[in-house]
Amino acid sequence: QVRLVESGGGLVQAGGSLRLSCAASGSIVSANTMNWYRQAPGKQRELVATITAVGSTNYADAVKGRFTISRDNAKNTVYLQMNSLKPEDTAVYYCKTFIAGRGGYWGQGTQVTVSS
Repeated sequence: QVRLVESGGGLVQAGGSLRLSCAASGSIVSANTMNWYRQAPGKQRELVATITAVGSTNYADAVKGRFTISRDNAKNTVYLQMNSLKPEDTAVYYCKTFIAGRGGYWGQGTQVTVSS
């Protein structure tokens, strides 16, 4: 059973930073593309950042230059470093992966609130 557990969310003032973590069960982080999504109240869930098994990264335009996705294979953990946070970054942030032959898996989410 694949399990993803996010942590690191909280309340921060605009301009501040947070680092989110996604701890995965098993050795899936090194072998699969890992994603961070977010969902703000009343809005659709959107893709924020991606890191592939070979380390390629991609970001939504809204977070480019401010957010950095990374992973620690030894700890089976993916991170999202968020700097220069804005009130519009307020959302529940989710970790997701898709494993061929097994399907997609989501974490439970972690709330990020940015005050102005």
